[in-house]
Amino acid sequence: MIVAVNRTRVKICGVGHVDDALAAARAGADAIGLIFHPAAKRNVSIDRAIEIARCLPPFVTPVGLFVDAPPAHIREVAGRVGLRHIQLHGHEPAELVAELREFTILKAIRVDPATFGPELDAWRVQIRKHKLDHLQGFVLETAGASGGNGKANDWETVNRHRQRGDLIGLPHLIAAGGLTPDTVERVVRDLRPWAVDVSSGVEDQPGRKSQQRMDAFIRAVRSGEREA
Repeated sequence: MIVAVNRTRVKICGVGHVDDALAAARAGADAIGLIFHPAAKRNVSIDRAIEIARCLPPFVTPVGLFVDAPPAHIREVAGRVGLRHIQLHGHEPAELVAELREFTILKAIRVDPATFGPELDAWRVQIRKHKLDHLQGFVLETAGASGGNGKANDWETVNRHRQRGDLIGLPHLIAAGGLTPDTVERVVRDLRPWAVDVSSGVEDQPGRKSQQRMDAFIRAVRSGEREA
């Protein structure tokens, strides 16, 4: 549920190399995202994901990202890698979320002004119907775009719904979509999300993270907290 927090959590997504995972941890990331979607340019093999998960220091959580994958596949990959946190980034229905009760689930929602409000209302109903206590976060992504493409999200629409109270009683808000070291400070200050999720905004090239940009990103997150 939405609660007041003093520290915004940070997830660095699309990590595909051990050295990038360690760099994210050094920068202060709380979680790193491992993408298991063959069509994604940041897709990671299971063997590489195992290496990355094993290298992480304490209190840095690996999160497996899947797109419209069958539950059996999600369980197989999660079991091999040792994942307890799953991000569903496609059009997965509430029934699939309910089937994955053994995991902490994050669900991506696209911020389209025409559909965002009704989708929040629909999920509110489904959460109650299926008792989705393990659905712990909504990742607010850019409408009409796949994750990690750098396209900025519609934060005005998100803020408008937040001010109306439409996010109250829903899972934690995770801001994503085109965030960079230059833009995240304002998002944190204005929206006060539980967490922020970044991929391309902290890269030197697709799939390779920059220590300098990750450091700058997290500094900007902390600055936004102080201004809030």
